[in-house]
Amino acid sequence: MTQLHQKLTGFLQDLDLKYIKLSHGYTLLLPLALIHLTLLHFGLHHLWITTTLLIVSRVYLAKRSRPPTYLVDFTCFKPDDRLKRSMQGIMEMSQNLGVFNQDTMRFQERVIVGSGLGDQTYVPPGPAAQPSVLNWETNLAEAKLVMYGALDSLFQKTGVPPQDIGILIVNCSGFNPNPSLTAMVVNHYKLKPEILTYNMSGMGCSAGLISIGLAQTLLHTHPDMYAVVLSIETMTPLWYLGNDRSMLLGNCIFRMGGAAMMLSNKSHDQSRSKYELVHVIRTNKASEDKSYNSVQQREDDKGIIGVSLSRDLMTVAGDALKTNITTLGPLVLPFSEQLFFFITLVKKKIMKMNVKPYIPNFKRAFEHFCVHAGGKAVLNEVQKSLNLTDRDMEPSRMTLHRFGNTSSSSYWYELGYVEAKGRVSKGDRVWQIAFGSGFKCNSVVWRALKTIPPGGCMGEAWSDCIDRYPVKVQVD
Repeated sequence: MTQLHQKLTGFLQDLDLKYIKLSHGYTLLLPLALIHLTLLHFGLHHLWITTTLLIVSRVYLAKRSRPPTYLVDFTCFKPDDRLKRSMQGIMEMSQNLGVFNQDTMRFQERVIVGSGLGDQTYVPPGPAAQPSVLNWETNLAEAKLVMYGALDSLFQKTGVPPQDIGILIVNCSGFNPNPSLTAMVVNHYKLKPEILTYNMSGMGCSAGLISIGLAQTLLHTHPDMYAVVLSIETMTPLWYLGNDRSMLLGNCIFRMGGAAMMLSNKSHDQSRSKYELVHVIRTNKASEDKSYNSVQQREDDKGIIGVSLSRDLMTVAGDALKTNITTLGPLVLPFSEQLFFFITLVKKKIMKMNVKPYIPNFKRAFEHFCVHAGGKAVLNEVQKSLNLTDRDMEPSRMTLHRFGNTSSSSYWYELGYVEAKGRVSKGDRVWQIAFGSGFKCNSVVWRALKTIPPGGCMGEAWSDCIDRYPVKVQVD
């Protein structure tokens, strides 16, 4: 009995840490009922009372005095058509650089042809030049082009003057100038001196959702304020000029892009906002060496810097996703799905049974899925892991085809696709999933506050091509 008591106590502590701290609004009926029955069965009445009080108090404290966070609107940057490059055009760029051997060129061609990208993705001005120019000035020019282009559109769409912004968060992994990117934005738009600015670097493709979580935390403590999140990645400094195959994937699938989001905690913005932020769930596996080493910026054997991807990447991504959905599941799934999930958890944690993990039906929790368009292999892995349909994956695959992997902004192009297709209705739930170096898997859940009609994307990234999509792409 003592050993069983210790197992139950450890299980409850684990449950408390994983789920209760995050369950802002999570129904208590199912976990409390199942824990109650389990503890009564073993005669542990006192532990049941203590657990009930702990859970109720945690949820009360979590929900107290936290104003909603609204997504007023967002915009995705659409580069000039002069920067479009076909797959053949990308190969010609690589050839003209004169640094790749024949084996490397053939490898790049195989990757590009099977990548899922189309012939209308965009490359930055530096690599697009003839001949290519890869230096500090072209790095800076790309960052300014994307940032100011996205922000100009955002301010125009929302009608919020730049001087009204109280919080500014910019995430960009590969380019970290001094003064910072946030300082560049403050200077360009002459933002107010008391603005809170945060510059995030080195956090990979999932940084955009981390920035949303940071904005939410800041809005919880700073009332009556607008927050702008700017998610970009500069491709110019990440263009690899060596022959290490593990570092060439970026050249093949990463493309130019960026997104800007306007968030608010002002009560009067509810009526005009598109979405309300429901959950932000972060998973960080950097304590595990395999995860930490799966994506790294390093020098190759010739001293050339690039981003290296290990062969364990898909395994690492799958493991991080499972950990993330284990936390997210109890917060969003309906009663029946939670029941099966909880029974499996009890069998594994208490009874130490070797049972197959239960994969919940997340289509009962969400109407729309925006999975980071990190590449065809990543999308295939997520679709398989979550039992999603081709229709569920359509926004991600079409974004990869039209814009390529735009890093931390890709899931915003995907949401833009869903809106442009007129698929968002009031009350719909949107799940954004992102992966990044570290290794990280992050989730953000939104609830639509209004129905967004078709054709509402005029002037947006999808406006000139949405009628041509979806197109058939090779999945396997």
